[in-house]
Amino acid sequence: MKRPALTALLLSALAAPAFAEVPKVVTDIPPVQALVAQVMGDLGSPAVLLEQGGNAHDYQLKPSQAAALQEADLVLWVGPEMTPWLDRAIDGLQGPGKALALLDAPGTLLLDFGGKPHVGGPEGHDHDGHDHDGHDHGEHGEDHHHEGLDPHAWLSPVNAGTWLTLIGSELARRDPEHAATYVANAAQARLRLAMLDAKLMADLAPLKGRPFVTFHDAYGYFTAHYGLSSAGSVSMGDAAEPGAAHLSALRAKLTATAVVCAFPEANHDPKQIDMLLEGTTVKRGAALDPEGSTLTYGPALYDQVLSGLGQAMRDCLAP
Repeated sequence: MKRPALTALLLSALAAPAFAEVPKVVTDIPPVQALVAQVMGDLGSPAVLLEQGGNAHDYQLKPSQAAALQEADLVLWVGPEMTPWLDRAIDGLQGPGKALALLDAPGTLLLDFGGKPHVGGPEGHDHDGHDHDGHDHGEHGEDHHHEGLDPHAWLSPVNAGTWLTLIGSELARRDPEHAATYVANAAQARLRLAMLDAKLMADLAPLKGRPFVTFHDAYGYFTAHYGLSSAGSVSMGDAAEPGAAHLSALRAKLTATAVVCAFPEANHDPKQIDMLLEGTTVKRGAALDPEGSTLTYGPALYDQVLSGLGQAMRDCLAP
């Protein structure tokens, strides 16, 4: 090649825009990481801050995780109602628009604890002064109703589908070179989710009207979507010890509402469930894992969370 032609070629290459790197994505909990991983596919692997067996509501960031958070191009998290320990760290991120709270995403179905529609949106909460235990113990340590926005919104497959679209669009905006891949992956993930949702809807239909009790009030989105009958929970808050009055009332409810089953929860001591069931005919179900913290992290985890809940419900509640 002659020198003038070679020079022109080099100048052309230098003038061409460099390909953007795949965004570095950090997520808070395993279900969110799984949804992002489905959208990113082979292009990248999103990080997740919550380690296996960790408590999503009360977690201490390691220095290496704090560093990864600062280096991230995008942080996708449920919101401060779910992971309050991440709120301050996100406030300190450099650069605007690096963090997106999925509870704030347009189209997200929001419920209050107990499965009631939420009014006002998550922005109406005082995150700094919010009682993340979900209630005020009061002077005598007795339980009040767990009120306010229920942050366990990923347990609605409708929300997961909405978030997949959002994740695909956001990654495509930040990485135009791979935009088509993100959008296609999100569409494929929504299709798989729709198939799983249809199967669960059919499998769980015979369980409607068969009451059950859970360890804590985390399943409103799941039970509302599939028409299941929750009769209450042992722990009224995410990190709260139940008072004697609450346990006494719940035990009376086991008989009054013909509760079929009670479910302990992964990473929580089952002794309170066992004490509640002592001397009753109520069955003890498998430990539920709404956050997938005992599962292998990766793109398959979200489907496994929903399937695991469905399987545990069928095994214990089936007539």
